[in-house]
Amino acid sequence: MVVIILERVPASLRGELSRWMIEVKAGVFVGRLSAMVRERLWGRICSGMKGGAGILIHQADCEQGYQMRFWGATSRYLVDHEGLTLLKTREVL
Repeated sequence: MVVIILERVPASLRGELSRWMIEVKAGVFVGRLSAMVRERLWGRICSGMKGGAGILIHQADCEQGYQMRFWGATSRYLVDHEGLTLLKTREVL
C-alpha cells in the first residue's frame, strides 16, 4: 500500500494523482502501486508541486515495514528515536 500526502499543491496535480489512487481526504491519497509506478508518480509529483510539499509512505523491507520520504517544506519532519523513524510536527510560535 502507498500513501501520499500533499500540501499546498496545484489542483491539477491532485487531479492527475487521482487517476492512480483514491483521494480519501483533501490531499491524502491511498493506493496499491508497483514500485515502478510509485517512483514515476513521486518524480512527477516532486516536479509539479510549485512550492507545495509532499510525503510518500510505502511498504519497505525494514524493521518498521514502511519507509517515508519528504519533498518541500512540510508541516512535519522525520526524527530517529532509538532506531525507529517517527514524525514530529513543527511548532508554530
